[in-house]
Amino acid sequence: MESPVHPMSSLFAQLGLPTDGAAIDRFIAEHSPLPGNVPLAEAPFWTPSQATFLRDEIREDADWAEIVDQLNTRLRG
Repeated sequence: MESPVHPMSSLFAQLGLPTDGAAIDRFIAEHSPLPGNVPLAEAPFWTPSQATFLRDEIREDADWAEIVDQLNTRLRG
């Protein structure tokens, strides 16, 4: 499996969130599990700009899409 173009820490930086591994793990633990019927970008913990970024990256299948998918998977676990 190929590594995503961007690491998770870069995605968190793009979202304006702390980027160290412990902070990322803490964020995921605090917001998991995200119910299966809630699209990632519609989760209540995102700001409007964060939600727009996530939605756009998936819709456009941009280079961020793979790591956004990985975040989605981790939040559902």
